Amino acid sequence: MNTSLEVEYWVVDDAGDLVSPDTLLDVSEQVDPEFVEPMLEIKTTPCGSMAELRREFVDLISRVVDAARDRNRRLVPLATPLNTAPADIPYRDKEGTDLQRRIVGPTFDDARVCAGTHVHFERSNVADQLNALTAIDPAFALVNSSAHYRGERILECARPFLYRRSCYDPCPEQGQLQSYVDSVAEWEQRLEEAYDSFRERALERGVDMDAFENEFSPYEAVWNPVRLRKAMPTVEWRSPDAALPSQVLRLANEVRSIVTCADEHGTVIGGSERITRSDAAADRPLRLPEFDAVESMTDAAIHDGLEEPRVRRYLRGIGFTPAEYDPLADRMTDSRITERRAKKLRLEAANRLEADLEQRRVRA
Repeated sequence: MNTSLEVEYWVVDDAGDLVSPDTLLDVSEQVDPEFVEPMLEIKTTPCGSMAELRREFVDLISRVVDAARDRNRRLVPLATPLNTAPADIPYRDKEGTDLQRRIVGPTFDDARVCAGTHVHFERSNVADQLNALTAIDPAFALVNSSAHYRGERILECARPFLYRRSCYDPCPEQGQLQSYVDSVAEWEQRLEEAYDSFRERALERGVDMDAFENEFSPYEAVWNPVRLRKAMPTVEWRSPDAALPSQVLRLANEVRSIVTCADEHGTVIGGSERITRSDAAADRPLRLPEFDAVESMTDAAIHDGLEEPRVRRYLRGIGFTPAEYDPLADRMTDSRITERRAKKLRLEAANRLEADLEQRRVRA
């Protein structure tokens, strides 16, 4: 199953201040600007094996990190910039972003402070792939890299709260986790309904319909944690934070294994409070918990992360080993973070990213 990664990283200078990537965007065609200035996105090509994906991702990010150091820049693997308010993070000029701000409303600004990881899987048995990724949603807690927003500790996993429950709260169909589906046709019907609702909201806010339709289509007007991409074409998991390369790759490998089981053996809903991998080993469909149970576990993960025993049990039942993960958020203080402290913590996170890469280079 071809698999690819997209990871967003903050860019800071040697003082820890957020800055534009500038010429870092020229390092490779696989380095893209993001919709806010002090962020870039590193993208791999579709890879047929995890070994290939590891090599490509580590090589690519290493090149960007080396170029950044030559330009007095650093890459920061944190889900939020810790202290910075959305208003202090400039948008890039992009019509789609401006339209989203008008349609969603003021809460859309919270998306400015969110940096995440997207894992793409080649489309195969799509409904089963979608359902498996929906069931593993709470696994974002394994790579949680920030609990802070505007300097305050808000919840253990700040980014999924800000992105889903704040930013897209006025438009839940566009940004929150959706329930299981029986078929691709059902998913596409859901997309059409979400698109119609989004279009109606745009009309109410005076958005020009030609501009709206030029920018958005049913497939490209949703930003949910699990997303079906038509153009690429892939099934995309958007739940995790930006994190250290080793942690991103560990998570991608384990999630790929689960999606492969679902693809090969199918899925059934119900009959268990958590995913049962042993069924797949016995050539039976992967049993997934009821969606209500997934939502409950996702809420627990957002509020308490891996500190919540129920979340750890759930993730172990899926097949993860929580003890093998080291969320960066756990290294942060629980107290308020000043701007001066935030700059220091960003640089410390950049140091950890570079040390993480160096360890992988040594092993290679």
